[in-house]
Amino acid sequence: MCGIAGIFHAETPKPVDPVRVERMCEALVHRGPDGSGVWTGPGVGLGHRRLSVIDLEGSPQPMHSIDGRSVIVFNGEIYNFRELRGELEAAGARFRTSGDTEVILAAYDRWGVDCLDRLDGMFAFALYDRDKRALFLARDRFGVKPLFLAQLSDGSLAFASELKGLLAHPLLRRRVSPQALDAYLAWGYVPDSHAILSGTSKLPAGHFLWIEQGKGVPQPRRWWDMDFTQREKGSEADLSAQLLHLMRDAVQSRMVADVPLGAFLSGGVDSSSVVALMSEASAAPVRTCSIGFDVAALDETSHAETVARTFGTLHTARRVGHDDFAAVDGLAAMFDEPFADASALPTWRVCQLAREQVTVALSGDGADEAFAGYRRQVFHRNEERVRALLPGRVREHLFGRLGALWPKADWAPRPLRAKATLLALAGSGEEGYARGLSVTTPEQRAALYSDEFARGLAGYRAEDELVALMRSAPARSGLDRAQYADLAFWLPGGILTKVDRTSMAVSLEAREPLLDHRLVQFAARLPDRMRVRGGTGKYLLKRCMERYLPQDILYRPKQGFVTPIAEWLRGPLAGEARAIAASPVIAQSGFFEPRALARLAEAHIAGRGDNSRVLWQLLMLEKSLTRLGISS
Repeated sequence: MCGIAGIFHAETPKPVDPVRVERMCEALVHRGPDGSGVWTGPGVGLGHRRLSVIDLEGSPQPMHSIDGRSVIVFNGEIYNFRELRGELEAAGARFRTSGDTEVILAAYDRWGVDCLDRLDGMFAFALYDRDKRALFLARDRFGVKPLFLAQLSDGSLAFASELKGLLAHPLLRRRVSPQALDAYLAWGYVPDSHAILSGTSKLPAGHFLWIEQGKGVPQPRRWWDMDFTQREKGSEADLSAQLLHLMRDAVQSRMVADVPLGAFLSGGVDSSSVVALMSEASAAPVRTCSIGFDVAALDETSHAETVARTFGTLHTARRVGHDDFAAVDGLAAMFDEPFADASALPTWRVCQLAREQVTVALSGDGADEAFAGYRRQVFHRNEERVRALLPGRVREHLFGRLGALWPKADWAPRPLRAKATLLALAGSGEEGYARGLSVTTPEQRAALYSDEFARGLAGYRAEDELVALMRSAPARSGLDRAQYADLAFWLPGGILTKVDRTSMAVSLEAREPLLDHRLVQFAARLPDRMRVRGGTGKYLLKRCMERYLPQDILYRPKQGFVTPIAEWLRGPLAGEARAIAASPVIAQSGFFEPRALARLAEAHIAGRGDNSRVLWQLLMLEKSLTRLGISS
């Protein structure tokens, strides 16, 4: 696990100043405190910061292939590197180190860009082929590891693991992308299809770039995608046995490390399943940690303690309270781009807690997306059944009118909050899912924007990207399309970004065994009834884990890692809610109508609506604008 950065001149091989690459890497020191290196050649410079996890002394980077043809900087872990090494040695390859970086070099030497299909892991790397004068940039299947790009005024392409690496380059312009801002307010994060600064981008998950000098910078090419078009056959018992085998392999492969290793444990199904399988595979007690909240209804630490006792783990726990609000400046520094998932705060805290004991921690991330664990996916499946019964015009007339008349009722119990469901049923399934997934609707955002900013969007609407993604998904059912959207859009931009930045901020490597691509592809082939049964998701996963986990862990209502922001902003942090709306940074940006923001804050404080997520978005936007020093 590391940080990488570099510069490549795609047209003319201008000299690259190694000091400039070094400064880009220094901005990433938290990702790799154990070592650094820079290499430059004609028109190219590669830099690296290292967090030592495997082959602690023997794999410095940038690393050259034995024949000197290729040079690589690599962030991540290749879990099948030992099997690949054996195959490559049998074909005549020689190795000087015992780590996974040199295996990528040898795999490229044998298979070229097709080596990506052989790699099982989380990674972002830059490999320079000196013979072909070409740069090969690649990112793993799900986007666990990030890679930011920027095309600069001197004709060069700069890249870095985080935006702060690009910010260290003096030619990077700091101007907000209006489309990225609209996407941020829609989703609560800047998705992989955008970057907050105009002129910057992200290499999408499962894509690579092949750039030859003299030929310009092409569009990224997809090298892997999920496929929901096939279905597994077999009895429930057979499918459960296959699932358990895949989960065991995924967990055990991610337990390989030359440093202390542990796990995050929330007390939910996913992290508890990982801890159960780790305990089965380990002769020593597994180290686990969890974070709770000062609002009892959202605190899961008692469930985590139950699992810890069940498997005899070495468990530690702490709680997060409203006084942790002071840490938001630190969050802004971690993410660079505005990031408004409030669970980033407790995720950071649990990473800090884990880092006190271990260097690597396994998490349960990815199971909700892969096995249909979100309520929204189950709702979407049910809504699609209703849509199939009624013609579009009938639904538009009936549900559209009811939805327009129904009160928003944020204060009401969930079954009475029917407005969003009625409006969703009035439109297409893709449009309904996009609206259900978003933090704000297009209409709500339009009410907040200044006239000038609205004109600058030129008709752009963030939801359209998700709608198009779902309609083109390799899928057979509405549930398939919802899960595809979550895996391809929500997961890399939201969940994995959160875990990467908060773990790397404390130099902790987080691994996600439930995102093993073979496991996820198996889950994508499961019949709908093996994913959702009786109105709840993750059916087969829960049945599979009944031999390990207590019933009250497996079948209690899903809680999620929810931070009590609404209560805090209405209570001890009500003054902060008003300050967000009146912020001079937000006002001077010219993006918003100030009176609309003030009404938003007062309505939340008075209890007339739950505007906490939007207020938190504005807070994190203010912190990001301040830190980045970007203008409208």
